[in-house]
Amino acid sequence: MRWSRTFIPTLRDHPADPESLSQHLLIRAAFIRLLPSGTWSYLPLGQRTMLRIIDIVRGEMSAAGAQEFWLPTFGPAESGQESRRRSGERANPNSHEDLTASAPVPSLDFEAAFSEIARGEIRSYKQLPQLWYRIGQRPRDDRGPKSGPLRAQQCISADLCSFDADRKGLDRSYDVNLDACLRIFARCNLMCTTAEAGTGAAADLRSRKFMVPRDAGRDLLVFCACGYAAHMDCATSRLPELVDHEATGEPQEVYTPDRKTIAEVADFLQVPPNHQIKSLVYVADGKPCLFLLRGDHQLNEAKAAAALDGAQLRTARQEEIFAAFGAEAGSLGPLGISGIAVYSDLALKGRHNLVCGANRNDYHLRGVTPDLHFKPVWKDLRAVERGEACVRCGSPLDVLPAAVLGRVSQLGAGKSAYTGAVVLTAEGKQTPILVSSCGIDLEMIMASAVELYHDPDGIIWPASIAPFSAIITPVNYRDDVRSAADRLYADLEEAGVDTLLDDREERPGVKFKDADLTGIPFRIVLGPEKVKQGRAELFIRASKTTEVLDLDSLIPVIRSKLKTLQPGPKPPPGHQDGME
Repeated sequence: MRWSRTFIPTLRDHPADPESLSQHLLIRAAFIRLLPSGTWSYLPLGQRTMLRIIDIVRGEMSAAGAQEFWLPTFGPAESGQESRRRSGERANPNSHEDLTASAPVPSLDFEAAFSEIARGEIRSYKQLPQLWYRIGQRPRDDRGPKSGPLRAQQCISADLCSFDADRKGLDRSYDVNLDACLRIFARCNLMCTTAEAGTGAAADLRSRKFMVPRDAGRDLLVFCACGYAAHMDCATSRLPELVDHEATGEPQEVYTPDRKTIAEVADFLQVPPNHQIKSLVYVADGKPCLFLLRGDHQLNEAKAAAALDGAQLRTARQEEIFAAFGAEAGSLGPLGISGIAVYSDLALKGRHNLVCGANRNDYHLRGVTPDLHFKPVWKDLRAVERGEACVRCGSPLDVLPAAVLGRVSQLGAGKSAYTGAVVLTAEGKQTPILVSSCGIDLEMIMASAVELYHDPDGIIWPASIAPFSAIITPVNYRDDVRSAADRLYADLEEAGVDTLLDDREERPGVKFKDADLTGIPFRIVLGPEKVKQGRAELFIRASKTTEVLDLDSLIPVIRSKLKTLQPGPKPPPGHQDGME
């Protein structure tokens, strides 16, 4: 393609208030633009890079034996309602369903859509296994800030489902899905940590998230040098044992005037935070629930939601707290309450003689023992912190911000059960189809590549996903230089090297800056003197090195370098041992 005929509106000025470095560079390099509606568009360069990523996904999915489907992004309202009814999922308050009764809503999640097809078409175990995938847009699960290139209510994703008749096949398909994802990320030059991801009630099923450490990442990766790696939402650690004095008699109420925080109570009663019970009130399904943690620990809200089978939680308002407990936040505890579900973190199990709120303003209780003075539901609720001991080896854990590129999970019979997807076994009995799923955020691949590979001059694309492999930059696009540039451009295209010819009437410095900003791996510079000598300069963007080569040898050199050129990432934490 020729620059003069391609829409590449690069920017010299910095965009206003970008949410991430990747967004900043992708806007300046003319890959994306924000529309007045608040949605994002991919410009030609961005579309070319996205299509390269999609080609890699299609290649690896096909190699794994998967078959591609097209699924709609939106579907009839009653279809989405029925899916949620079967799965127990609540309606999304931000969905189009809220606008009118007949308005389209986000379609079934892709596992449910595939399961619906399987329910109607697959009858026998002889038709299994099946691996199905789709590539397209889907609604995002939440509306929070994203560390990807775009903050939007939808993303471009690749989603795969596998269907099997037994657990052995389920494990085999899971491994196939996991391996295909790792090959996709490797071909995009993203070396991921495969981190443990919570599976809720299905503790015997396997689930991993693909995470890349990034400063702008909104997720947290917990890892150890031994290879342990987990997403913060399911990470665990080993805590040192604490010694408590045995409680004698019933809990004693003590006056704690204006002492509401853990630190204030610790100072007033001379009781350290790790000997206190922190009480947090949330609302789920319109009902208050109480979460208890050690005073020096923090609640992991994802774990709290998992404790309630994935319910959507929100912090209780002051009036709701007072109505349920008869006291304000800072004086709450699990004793003397009724009709309120109480969940306690495992770090409090076996503890004695603790301090908690008395459900009376300005009063606390001493001598409280869990399982004696109150009976909670025991769950892992706390957020792991840097420096705590690894559950595998006891070494200190580290925590890094990271981006989640995707996830692979065994869903077992859970998804197929609510769509009624069953098959007949060899014995003629009906059995639920077992499901594995895998989802990859393609926009996050693009954003992570930009975040990992850039310098002050712009993006440094991995060759496999760059919008073009080479750019020809004539110093002056006229006379002999023009003829040489046109001939070289035709030869490179014929040789299968995707090339952009910068035929603009611009100063060389402007062309060089744009070439660096857009991150194209090879820049071929043609000047009058070099052309007379039958030579050209080959600039390699990743290494910032220049070679002077004969024009006749340029194409074989570039084709050879394209096979091996990578910016050279360092293995991320847990990359090897953290894999399954």
